[in-house]
Amino acid sequence: MKNVLLGAVLMSVAMPVAAMAADLPYPTKAEVIVAEPMFSWTGFYLGANVGFGGNDFDYPFSVTSDGFPVASGSATVDSSGFFGGAQIGYNYQFINNVVLGVEADFQWSGIEGKANAGLSVPLIPASLSASAGSEIEWFGTIRARLGYAFDHLLIYGTGGAAYGKVKSSIGVTAPGLLFSESADDTNWGWTAGAGFEYAINNNWTLKTEYLYVDLGETTAIAGFLAPGVYGALDAKTTFHTVKAGLNYKF
Repeated sequence: MKNVLLGAVLMSVAMPVAAMAADLPYPTKAEVIVAEPMFSWTGFYLGANVGFGGNDFDYPFSVTSDGFPVASGSATVDSSGFFGGAQIGYNYQFINNVVLGVEADFQWSGIEGKANAGLSVPLIPASLSASAGSEIEWFGTIRARLGYAFDHLLIYGTGGAAYGKVKSSIGVTAPGLLFSESADDTNWGWTAGAGFEYAINNNWTLKTEYLYVDLGETTAIAGFLAPGVYGALDAKTTFHTVKAGLNYKF
């Protein structure tokens, strides 16, 4: 009899507990969250760009007669124009997000400037006038890049060598004298600047970049203006550029 009563008590306790357990939610597997991998700037890239540039062309000039200086002066010409071209490069991203790279670019250019200037003639009581101008027909750079990556955003500084073809011209007029000459040279110099680049996805990136370019000073034109009269024109070429570009990263 005691066993029957004990069984009844246990059954009365077990049934509510079982009912409560049936109402509890079944355990479910937690959703797996996959973290998006960080973008890597390591790799080769190829792209195109367009931009605008300009600054000043400086022209120190001199005229001598039978070896004696008879005229000298200097002219400064404002320059401006659009350019466009392509670039190729390689980046390597270190584990600390520092990015080291190298880039070469080539630009077809419409940067040019022309102006007129007066000449002082201390030994000849006559006035002379001159016109001078230059055009950067094309230019390019070979640069190192050092920057820091904030995931899809790269901020960098850059610098290296620059080269370009500069065409210069001069014209001198005076009583009984008319001289006009032009020449073009490929000059080498240096460049420095900074920029930032943003990765749209794993392959395409957009960039904006500023560069200062100095192609140095050269003797653009030198020769006899008339029997015994010698003239020389130097040209110093410096300019600023701002450009936007699109790259494809392999």
